[in-house]
Amino acid sequence: MRVSAKSDYALRVLFHLTEVYQGEQTRPVSIRTLAERNDIPRRFLEHIMIDLRSRGWVRSIAGREGGFVLGMDPDQITMGQVIRHFEGYIAPIECVSATNYQACSQQPRCKFRRVFLEIRNLTAAVMDRATLALVASGKPVVHCVVADETYADGAGI
Repeated sequence: MRVSAKSDYALRVLFHLTEVYQGEQTRPVSIRTLAERNDIPRRFLEHIMIDLRSRGWVRSIAGREGGFVLGMDPDQITMGQVIRHFEGYIAPIECVSATNYQACSQQPRCKFRRVFLEIRNLTAAVMDRATLALVASGKPVVHCVVADETYADGAGI
């Protein structure tokens, strides 16, 4: 599964807002700050913020000291919800997607489709458990973890 820039940027902003979240005491973050600190083109971010606001995930506050805050508790928003909203589905290929299903001519005899179905189910389960609050409480992933020797022989990982 590949995540689009739109999903990536939406998650960056949501995690930024999660890090500053203090319930009703949260101070709004300007769109300028969100764009600069998260390395997002401002015009693109404006469209993303409209989407996030339409879902109730963020609220906009007008005025000179205005900006954006989370629209709900970060325990109530999952990465799975965000990815599904922006991507439409989580499945790695269409023939195992529930919402973007496309039949394949090889379906009656395809054996490897089951592996992609398992990947879809595992990915969805992990993302649906990954609330903004839970993920934000973890540590950033460093390169040495990504390049773990265990998987080094798997070109393209």
